[in-house]
Amino acid sequence: QVQLVESGGGLVQAGGSLRLSCVASGSIVSINAMGWYRQAPGKQRELVAGIISGSSTDYADSVKGRFAISRDNAKNTVYLQMNSLKPEDTAVYYCNAHLLRSGDTSTRAYWGKGTLVTVSS
Repeated sequence: QVQLVESGGGLVQAGGSLRLSCVASGSIVSINAMGWYRQAPGKQRELVAGIISGSSTDYADSVKGRFAISRDNAKNTVYLQMNSLKPEDTAVYYCNAHLLRSGDTSTRAYWGKGTLVTVSS
């Protein structure tokens, strides 16, 4: 059993900051990549930021320069520091991990249940 649990969402005013965390737990052998996606009401889920085991990162154009993704491999945890938040950043943020579970022969994607971020104008 593998679980991804997000935390850190909430209500913040435009221009403010939030830090999201996601911890992966369970029978994990290794984690290749972790990332954050978001889904706003009426919109499709989109990639916000991703980080692979070698610390290479990727960001959506809309968040470059404002958001920063980081990872603590020892804690199986990924963070998303969100600065200069805008109302259009309002969404449910989901954690994603591509990992190898004990007993499996290949990696697969796992998802958290999401944490709501609301940015007021």
